[in-house]
Amino acid sequence: MPEINPLEQRCISVVRGLAMDAPQAANSGHQGTAMALAPLAHVLWTRVMAYDPEAPDWPDRDRFVLSAGHASILQYSMLHLMGYPLTMDDLKAFRQWGSATPGHPEAGHTAGIEVTTGPLGQGFGNAVGMALAERNLRGRLGDGFIDHHTWVIASDGDLMEGISHEAASLAGAQGLGRLTVVYDDNHITIDGATEIALRDDAPARFAAYGWEVIELGEAGDDLDAIEAALEASKVDETRPTLMVLRTRVGSPSPTWEDNPKAHGNPFDEATIAETKRVMGLPPEETFFVPDDVANFYRNAAAARAATHAEWTERTASADTEARRAFEAAWSARPAGDIVAGLPTFGPDDSPATRVASQQVIDALAPISPSLFVGSADLSGNTGTKLAGAEFQSAATPSGMAMHYGVREHAMAAASVGMALHGGIWPVGGTFLVFSDYARPSVRLAALSKARVVFVWSHDSVGVGEDGPTHQPVEQVMALRTIPGLCVFRPADGNETAAAWATAAKIDGPVAMILSRQGTPTLTGTADLAVDGVANGAYVLVDPDDAQVVLAGTGTEVAVAVEAAETLAAEGITARVVSMPSWERFEAAGAEYRASVLPKGLPVVSVEAGVTLGWHRWADVPLGIDRFGASAPGATVLDRLGINPAAVADAARALLDDR
Repeated sequence: MPEINPLEQRCISVVRGLAMDAPQAANSGHQGTAMALAPLAHVLWTRVMAYDPEAPDWPDRDRFVLSAGHASILQYSMLHLMGYPLTMDDLKAFRQWGSATPGHPEAGHTAGIEVTTGPLGQGFGNAVGMALAERNLRGRLGDGFIDHHTWVIASDGDLMEGISHEAASLAGAQGLGRLTVVYDDNHITIDGATEIALRDDAPARFAAYGWEVIELGEAGDDLDAIEAALEASKVDETRPTLMVLRTRVGSPSPTWEDNPKAHGNPFDEATIAETKRVMGLPPEETFFVPDDVANFYRNAAAARAATHAEWTERTASADTEARRAFEAAWSARPAGDIVAGLPTFGPDDSPATRVASQQVIDALAPISPSLFVGSADLSGNTGTKLAGAEFQSAATPSGMAMHYGVREHAMAAASVGMALHGGIWPVGGTFLVFSDYARPSVRLAALSKARVVFVWSHDSVGVGEDGPTHQPVEQVMALRTIPGLCVFRPADGNETAAAWATAAKIDGPVAMILSRQGTPTLTGTADLAVDGVANGAYVLVDPDDAQVVLAGTGTEVAVAVEAAETLAAEGITARVVSMPSWERFEAAGAEYRASVLPKGLPVVSVEAGVTLGWHRWADVPLGIDRFGASAPGATVLDRLGINPAAVADAARALLDDR
């Protein structure tokens, strides 16, 4: 056992005591990992990381990611002890309704929490994005403004999850030298020893990815060895670092150390008292933080915060142009009149919305210095590239374009990390059918209100010959079920531009659903589209005394317009409504919704996807409640009933029934 300064040993014991007390009070939680990692956390917060508890959002702070989010009580305990606005009462309310200490860390909910973790592997992927953001901003703005490190604690479970493989491979390929992941190699999972399911050689795997690997062995309680390894990981800035640390879950409990039951089952009072006696703490006193420990941590925090004061002085003395560049980048918002700079499309134009979106991205770039665009090996196919931009790499750190490779999940997780880091407005593109590969990260983007634009093209069975494996039918509706995700499926080029203009103002993630095939310009003017799309739905064709409403999204709005023309020739008047965003339409209010879809006026909807959910808006929904088929896109759409004749037939039948 290495010798430790008695006061520091007492500090670590207090952290371990809190890690037992809070889950016991909640009768829920994971104390075993938190206890084992208390020495590592102590070293990170008192000797290594740069941060300021009085300014948790200081831009140049080090980023800490607890990818093993189940050990949240460890992070909450350190935040409290270091002086963040997290009280002892907050610790006592661990995992309770309305508390600042939920079961897993949540970004935006608790000061000092950088990303939302818990689903294993997500924090790892987010951290790769944070390291990318740091390098990009440092490359563009200089190390006087941005110059920090990203630290991660990852578990066996994190490294088992597939996303960590994607993200680790990406980080190695990018040479992210400001990223250090500490692998908590405790050999324990809920079901038992890791060996029942895991035989990986993690150091060899990460070395193959291009990482530096530091193996510390049995050094889980050796503060000096941990500090030396953490500092050593910062030396080589050409490679990310995996630091392998063997720990003992539940340490130093005489009863439960190294036992899988210590992972997620709160200790009872007797076991806690027994462990506190071993550590020299009052066995019956809960949430015990003596003055000497509190003072040690607050003094350490003040020393770590000194870098904030130095940063403030340094940036204040920078020249005006440099400061303005930093402020513009850090806002991650377009500057000036967004709409004025957008491309417009006339009646003779019929671009696929993915093509229109590419033109919009290029138009936004000059007024959006933080627009960072990439794709999962589909830059041209999805319209997610920046004309003339350099691609991000160690050699070109200021590059605003990104090759993610065939890594949809890592792309989404990294994008969330970039957005939550600050200073980056990330855009990531792939085919809509592969949104399922990225869905866990998209969900956490919504939960944490990360400003990411997820571009998903090839949005229907119109994909054609690639067949049902690549033809999405359920994905749009599945994305609409995610709370806080704003989904746009624009009908034409002008609606696409308007959707981007709206997305730039949204404080959260956006899904941009785009077509492979061309579609006619329906909106007439871009201004009409801007207002209509901002409200989520609007009247596109409005005859006097309309008898029926034909509502649609995306390329099917053109189908509805053609059906309305067919009905008009028969003397049946049909209003056509474009509904690019259900979420925006809902937010527009009841009065506006009634002006678009008047009560009592029958509605037929058409969308080339599942009809689930459409009964909210339509009396008769037309869609595709099956998988597609391999054939030319127009043929598949027609054979599956997405055509003007089917819409007109449904409208006639609906009117006859009334």
